[in-house]
Amino acid sequence: MRATVIHAPGDIRVENRPEPEITAPTDAVIRTVATCVCGSDLWSYRGVMPVDEPQPIGHEYVGVVEEVGSEVSGVKPGQFVIGSFAASDNTCPVCRAGYHTSCQHAEWVTGCQAEYVRVPLADGTLVAVPEQPAEELIPSLLTLSDVMGTGWYAARAAGVGPGATAVVVGDGAVGLSAVIAAKELGAERVIAMSRHESRRRLALEFGATDIVTERGEEGVARVKELTDGIGADSVLECVGTQQSMHQALRSTRPGGSVGFVGMPHGVRIDGQELFFSHVGLRGGPAPVRAYLPDLIDRVLSGRINPGKVFDLTLPLDDAAEGYRAMDERRAIKTLLRP
Repeated sequence: MRATVIHAPGDIRVENRPEPEITAPTDAVIRTVATCVCGSDLWSYRGVMPVDEPQPIGHEYVGVVEEVGSEVSGVKPGQFVIGSFAASDNTCPVCRAGYHTSCQHAEWVTGCQAEYVRVPLADGTLVAVPEQPAEELIPSLLTLSDVMGTGWYAARAAGVGPGATAVVVGDGAVGLSAVIAAKELGAERVIAMSRHESRRRLALEFGATDIVTERGEEGVARVKELTDGIGADSVLECVGTQQSMHQALRSTRPGGSVGFVGMPHGVRIDGQELFFSHVGLRGGPAPVRAYLPDLIDRVLSGRINPGKVFDLTLPLDDAAEGYRAMDERRAIKTLLRP
């Protein structure tokens, strides 16, 4: 099969590799219908995360079940399915509490920018769509495998609720999805922080009521100005840098909450400052599996259309260009078709 492999920073190749096989009775193998490049993939592409040897890459996928192990009963061959980037059993105490990415038996699902993917713990990880979805719905369904579910978790972790004022720090695919989530969860005001015109337009289309183009302390000051000097009830941090975390914490009102879902790199938090701010902080890898049934319904009903974050679609063989386009900010998110 054709699969995307990262050899070194900036070195993405599509190569022939063995097709995955069932290796445990709880596995499934799916034929990938669509996959994509994630902003977190760029950490390796840019050399922030080490690449010690060539390795398959990608963790977002939708597809059709080809084969299942002997203990799989929840999905069957021929079904169109969506799964999380983290495999989970969906039955352990941690899963039942809603934190599937910390499942007691969790495994990361990788190598998904490929024609076929092996998914461990298939019964707990995959959710079948009731019927073969219309072609135009596939991009939105694909976002549920990570970025839309991650944006949803950011809003939930930040305590977004009816009437809230929410701030979204970050205008990548996760940040834009977080705008949708904040709106869907009832925020009355959604302030999106973005400097890029195309992303600002999409944020407004997704439900943002205000745009802040400033960053750092200037961005904090602008949020305070928009909130009568108090700060926001909920801030959704969707980047993962020191600046974005600092901006998020200082944009939150006393007693408000920050939901952080950007993979932290070099982030340091002053414990004393956090202590005296009365700001709550919750985050981590999004438990996407917890939200899949609800988000699938919202997509199929036409209530949300997060697939608009894909502004570049390429064949799988052109994956390297998809990475370059995102790295150079010529694309928000690249969809790949095997």
